[in-house]
Amino acid sequence: MDAPASTPAPTDYQSLRFDYRHHPDQDAGTPVHHPVIVVGAGPVGLALAIDLAQRQVPVVLLDNDCTLSTGSRAICFAKRTLEVFDRLGCGDCMVAKGVSWSVGQVFFRDEQVYRFDLLPERGHERPAFINLQQYYVEGYLAERAAALPLIDLRWSSKVVGIAQHVDHALLTIETPEGSYQLAADHVAACDGSRSDLRRLLGQEAHGRVFRDRFLIADITMDADLPTERRFWFDPPFHPKQSALLHKQADGVWRVDFQLGWEADPVEERKHEHIIPRVRALLDSIGHPGLRFDIVWASVYTFACQRMARFRHGRVLFAGDAAHGVSPFGARGANSGVQDADNLGWKLAAVLKHEAPEALLDSYASEREAAADENIRHSTRATDFITPKSDVSRLFRDAVLELSKRHPFARALVNSGRLSVATTLDASPLNTPDLDAFAGRMVPGASAADAPIVRVDGSTGWLLREIAPVSDASAATRFTALVFGNGEAAQRSLQAIAEAELPLHVARVAACGAGELAAERYDAQPGTVYLLRPDQHVCARWRQPTPQALRAARDRALAKA
Repeated sequence: MDAPASTPAPTDYQSLRFDYRHHPDQDAGTPVHHPVIVVGAGPVGLALAIDLAQRQVPVVLLDNDCTLSTGSRAICFAKRTLEVFDRLGCGDCMVAKGVSWSVGQVFFRDEQVYRFDLLPERGHERPAFINLQQYYVEGYLAERAAALPLIDLRWSSKVVGIAQHVDHALLTIETPEGSYQLAADHVAACDGSRSDLRRLLGQEAHGRVFRDRFLIADITMDADLPTERRFWFDPPFHPKQSALLHKQADGVWRVDFQLGWEADPVEERKHEHIIPRVRALLDSIGHPGLRFDIVWASVYTFACQRMARFRHGRVLFAGDAAHGVSPFGARGANSGVQDADNLGWKLAAVLKHEAPEALLDSYASEREAAADENIRHSTRATDFITPKSDVSRLFRDAVLELSKRHPFARALVNSGRLSVATTLDASPLNTPDLDAFAGRMVPGASAADAPIVRVDGSTGWLLREIAPVSDASAATRFTALVFGNGEAAQRSLQAIAEAELPLHVARVAACGAGELAAERYDAQPGTVYLLRPDQHVCARWRQPTPQALRAARDRALAKA
């Protein structure tokens, strides 16, 4: 009898080292020209490169290092980001590995103030959040990128110079073998908060720096605790400060302690200072003597800031290179991935001559507005968590006391408004409504998921229907989402056919399991939503005409 096959050991993404490889471009007499060069192979750069490759755009991805991230770093990935990862072909493995959650608890001193549920309604394929260490996210994205032949990922390749010309940008790249140059139609700067490209272009990020320090530590422990976010204001085990506890994959828990500005970051990282803080927290939640091990720790400060403009000629900035926020609310990595989601289809449309370069200006304006929203929420959360005056602290504590009994006060409690997709309601790409609609699916909103019934009677999920990963052509096109059956739906389908546009048509029967989709979209038989390739609504009608469809698509491509 054959021995049973052994299960392969899981990949240790923190210890991976990617080989530097000499590339033929380095031997060319003149700089080789590429459509897009993405700088930075973190979550944002990897997501953008995959998106471009799936849209049949070749991309060179440069990273100055040869490793993925170490330590958990970003851990909370929101529902909208998971939906983007689904479209990129790696959402399933992330959700399977991550810890799904939607419930949180808020404590003031030694009492629970209230519990909340971020996704109380039924009918979503993805959870409100998963907690998953950043090295897993980067690892899964890197594996997906390696499977796509249109991605040329070059490690140990640092950009040390850039010059912009009328028809291209010229990058100077330093490698272990020396320097060489590459030309590109467009460059995406996804190289993080210490962006080399931002510095090389003489640009800065401006905003507010917060004078406080926080300790984050990853610990392993065998504790049977609910999978919930726990946040404490002024707890007995850490008086006058805040604390946070989250569960991650592999039995790892994230603990976060506010330290105050005077704390010594070097000393506070030492295990002999971390251990008593964690021990006091565990004792307070009923686990005295529970054994734990510290696997990673860091002390950080942060700023809420952004660049004035995200587009500088042929260079477009995304993620932490463009904007930074506090970690409260999990808005950093999530907003960065959504930057990539916004930019990918626009770069592809411009490079394929389907849209003018003005479409790239809409990337900047839309994501600058999103950054402002994230910074606003992040700043408010930080001010509530870390009051800077006695009056501010008195107000905060009064709100927390009232929240124990009065729901109205809970809306004022801010332990970090957790990340959701920004509604781009001021976008110039939107076509204003002419028909009356109710609900949240306004032009500029990201499409809401729901269970659906297809016209053939089979069932599925709406977002999978909009952009199936297995259909590359569907991922590159606008989608006409048509609701219902019967005569009204047929008239809408006829209008779509007469518009003679390269649309992906997705049909949803507004009955049975499809009733929830119809409810979320306030849909009647014949209702049509026009969705951009990044699944944001750009127009909707009760009954479209061919002319209205053509005009809305032109507007969404910045042609109008």
